[in-house]
Amino acid sequence: MKLLLHLATIFLLIPSALSGIKTLKDHFIGEPNKSFRNDTQTVDALPPEFHKENTVTNDLMAGEEDEEDYLDLDKIFEEPDDYSDIIDIAPESLDSDTKRGNILKLFSGKSRIQRLNIINADFGCNLYRSVRDSTSASENILISPVAISISMATMSLGLRGKTLQEVMSVLGFEDFVNASSQYDIGTIHNLFRKLNQRLFRHYFGYTLRSVNDLYVQDHFPIHPDFTNKTKEFYFAEIQSADFSDPDFLSRVNQRILKLSKGLIKDALLHVNPELLMLILNCIYFKGTWEIKFPVEQTQNLNFRLNENKVVKVPMMKTKGNFLVATDHKLDCEVLQLPYIGNISMLIVIPNKLSGMKLLEKQLTPQVVERWHSIMTNRTREVFLPRFRIERNYDLTQVLSSMGIKDLFNFGNFSGISDLNLNVGLFKHQGTITVNEEGTEAAAVTVVGFMPLSTQTRFIVDRPFNFFIYEHHTKCLLVMGKVVDPTKL
Repeated sequence: MKLLLHLATIFLLIPSALSGIKTLKDHFIGEPNKSFRNDTQTVDALPPEFHKENTVTNDLMAGEEDEEDYLDLDKIFEEPDDYSDIIDIAPESLDSDTKRGNILKLFSGKSRIQRLNIINADFGCNLYRSVRDSTSASENILISPVAISISMATMSLGLRGKTLQEVMSVLGFEDFVNASSQYDIGTIHNLFRKLNQRLFRHYFGYTLRSVNDLYVQDHFPIHPDFTNKTKEFYFAEIQSADFSDPDFLSRVNQRILKLSKGLIKDALLHVNPELLMLILNCIYFKGTWEIKFPVEQTQNLNFRLNENKVVKVPMMKTKGNFLVATDHKLDCEVLQLPYIGNISMLIVIPNKLSGMKLLEKQLTPQVVERWHSIMTNRTREVFLPRFRIERNYDLTQVLSSMGIKDLFNFGNFSGISDLNLNVGLFKHQGTITVNEEGTEAAAVTVVGFMPLSTQTRFIVDRPFNFFIYEHHTKCLLVMGKVVDPTKL
């Protein structure tokens, strides 16, 4: 009999302050999407009072967040939070001509948890390119590298031999461990535990939550060590399930529907009745812009899809001081849009429509680090299309093309069970909505970089990349590409 393991990472980003990991009980209640007007108005400079009065909304009230349904990570982490801030010496004898050498150069001066997130971001960039190669050039892209890394790291607790080696290599965990004699695979799991503590606890101004569920077929024998470690490091409570029961599908979909406040419906359309285990990771982010886009100033303007086609899109507009830069080498402009809190969205737009291919090819954590290092504060009028993206990927073939093959071909899962297992599906689904309120659902290095020119406008009127970073941990939460804002 074919024994299957199913992984699903589902993440939500929705517009605008609290966090946690839920148990399998009742969760969010979906709320209707807000509608926004597209009236064309004359745009004047915004008075400072506007931002002062319209930055904090009632959405930030703790009483509306169903917090009692979440684990209190502040209580779970009774020990001092110092492990993730350890700064080890930089790796020695790095070959700057190799990919590994270049990545590990970024480790200098970084804490352990920041180093892990550099590795996660590098995996995210490689995954982005693989997803791009497997989809149409006209399609928008949306992935959450941290959600996928958490799911893979959770599963890696039970992998052995070549199967574990492939995962360690492709996700960059092997490079992390080899960077210091003080690191081992246990360091990685400890840091993911700390990452949960840092990301999914109480911060004012935004909501960032994670749910890590592990469902096991009734009477399927699981090694106690795997059960204990998934709970210790990833807060995943193993729950018994009958995958042949239609009620199971309904129950999980209802859970995801509530978590996403109605945004993701029917996340799992079918579950193989022979399934033995399902790992489900959900990430939810809701952020409010520090400088909002006034709804009354949104206009229908042109967005160039390519050299031959233009569409009308609701183009939001605001004015304020933003961090910006120009990358002459990649011929693109960079803008950082901050959310309330310590999270921001990075918008990267090629100056030429044909420039997206070069940008995507060169995209790495090193490039993002250079952008951040050269950014300067400038007053800008910013034009950004309102957009919403929904994506649903089966990453089985994508991850296989990246080098993770045994996982999908009856690899070594002996740390999970003595029975033979196989990952039959690796599902990754996400939704992002960006509107006027925010998002509901990051010396040699400066060569070739100059501050953004004296132009006063930053107009996003052609295909662009976006990245959402949490700055304290340097965690790349989400990345993607908008080719056509009118498409879901």
